[in-house]
Amino acid sequence: MTTVAEKRRTAAAAREWAEKARKLGTLLNLHIAGVAVLGLINLYLLVHMAFAWRAGNSDNAAAISDQTIAMKTADIARQPLEGLDEKLAQATKDADKFYKQRLPFANSEVAGELGVLAKKEGVKLGRANYVYKPMLTDTVGAVTEASIDASLSGDYRPLVLFINALERDKMFFLINGVTLTGTQSGAVGLRLRLTTYLRSPVGAESSEKTTGETDEDAADAPAAGGRR
Repeated sequence: MTTVAEKRRTAAAAREWAEKARKLGTLLNLHIAGVAVLGLINLYLLVHMAFAWRAGNSDNAAAISDQTIAMKTADIARQPLEGLDEKLAQATKDADKFYKQRLPFANSEVAGELGVLAKKEGVKLGRANYVYKPMLTDTVGAVTEASIDASLSGDYRPLVLFINALERDKMFFLINGVTLTGTQSGAVGLRLRLTTYLRSPVGAESSEKTTGETDEDAADAPAAGGRR
């Protein structure tokens, strides 16, 4: 028979094992809980890193796109400036050529050219009033604006050809207005308002201008209608 002492030792051993099992279970639960917490923290960090990576890529793409647009805009703005020195030099050369070749230097040149064109196209040039206005007086390219109010008569077609010849003439004429004034004896009356510009004479042109203006004032001023 089992003695009382043995029963007590058995009961004490059972209690000891139970206590150890309880302690082990508690430690295991703590480890499991710790691992779970660490897992949640890692998951949070991974999600946060994923969002940060996506946002970074989006910002980089937007920055690259903005930079590309800025570079293209700068390139477009740069293109008209390429060869600007050469363009300015050519523009100056063209302006000087126009100034010397197409602008008259004397009043008589203007009246003479109008008379030549009228005779060529078979129309009659009547009275012509001239108004002069100095322009750009303080610059190298100073000119005098010459406004012309002329009356012409002739058949319709020759008058049209005369206007076309004015527009194509080597001397610069700007047509400001054309008005039909009626017909008389089969001829069409035309009032023409023109503008040209007198440049400064160069070299020997100075003496030619003086002589031309004297002759015109003496002989042709009444026929031209005078100057205002």
